[in-house]
Amino acid sequence: MYYGIYEYGIEKISLGEWEKNNAGIAVFDSEEWGKYLTLQEEFSFAGKKEEIFFCKLEGRSSYFFGTFHIPVKKKVKKHTTFAVYILTGKLIFIDDGELVEEILLKVAQKITQENCSLEYFLHAFLMELIEDDILYLASLEREIAEMEEAVLEGKIEQFNYKMLGIKKEISRFYCYYSQMIDVGEALYEYMKDGCRVFSERVKRLQQEAQTLREYAMQVQDVYQAEISIHQNDIMKLLTIVTTIVLPLTLVTGWYGMNFEYMPEIAWKYSYPVVAGISILIAGISLWFFKKKKFF
Repeated sequence: MYYGIYEYGIEKISLGEWEKNNAGIAVFDSEEWGKYLTLQEEFSFAGKKEEIFFCKLEGRSSYFFGTFHIPVKKKVKKHTTFAVYILTGKLIFIDDGELVEEILLKVAQKITQENCSLEYFLHAFLMELIEDDILYLASLEREIAEMEEAVLEGKIEQFNYKMLGIKKEISRFYCYYSQMIDVGEALYEYMKDGCRVFSERVKRLQQEAQTLREYAMQVQDVYQAEISIHQNDIMKLLTIVTTIVLPLTLVTGWYGMNFEYMPEIAWKYSYPVVAGISILIAGISLWFFKKKKFF
């Protein structure tokens, strides 16, 4: 797809018009780009799109070459990738998906006669890449807050599994913003004002992601503290039970000895007396623990 940038906006044009136009945008897929290179000697410096794993922008003598590895929200292992060449008056995108076309159409609707230029389009394109990210980070914050409330209410299940997924997602976007900051700095000489606004926006997003990472760690600490409290309650209960049962065990062991001369054994009231003593011991122990607010 080929587009020309005019005073009145962006318009779809033919390949011949795009090559002659002073300001234009082209969107190729990998196969189309390979065919185009074989026909155009002046673009022989630009190789085919390779596998993309991160965002970067490199300045050459007469052009910039960049790759973009955009994380897909809510899908930890999925990314959208494309490459871009920035030449004098030309933008060439190599995209096997639909992301570039979608953003291009959005930007085209926002462009007016007063701000239509290649630099403005590039700035608007970059801003569209991070347009809804603050809302997504806010949704992650809500998820963490809901998990924190569930932890305090004792209703959380599979906490570590869920928190690990959120931390991975935050880390993925934090790395993405770090790379996009480098992209903005690399473009500074090309469009100073636009890059400054873009870089500041990305830095704020990175700071928000860092805040979420710290918040997630705090909630995880709260979860570990709740587990420790629960374990302490169990140990307290076991201690109380052991303390009550221990003297009763002593009485049982005492009268379980096989001595021949034990006068209490022949006494007809020995059983109710020992039972009463046992009940008294248990009652006194419970009263003591209750008074000390052990339960």
